[in-house]
Amino acid sequence: MTRPPLVLAALAALMGAIGVALAAAAEHASGGDLGRTAALFLVLHAAAALGIAAHARLSPGSRALLAIGFVMEAGAAVFAGDLAARAFTGARLFPFAAPLGGSTMILSWLALAIAFAALAQAAADGPLIGQ
Repeated sequence: MTRPPLVLAALAALMGAIGVALAAAAEHASGGDLGRTAALFLVLHAAAALGIAAHARLSPGSRALLAIGFVMEAGAAVFAGDLAARAFTGARLFPFAAPLGGSTMILSWLALAIAFAALAQAAADGPLIGQ
């Protein structure tokens, strides 16, 4: 399973680039605090997704990690997209976009903690007989 982690990593890299560009726009095109916050969340979650993708390439339980990573990225994109839309156009992306994206990110972080705890437990239990 090498392709899905690379797709997640590529999306994370794009999200990081958009985050840096948004930070510059927030500073130079009057995006203000909302623009800066959107940029920060994009860059932070891009870095997290790169870590998830790297770990997923090495982990036998990578399907759950990848699913969490993709959902986390979607939440960050919706959250940051709503903040950026409000910062630069004064309009919302759609009703409740920021709370939906924010809640998705929070739940993704919690799911990630559970997934890594499960992987740690599986590693402590050792390989199954016959493997």
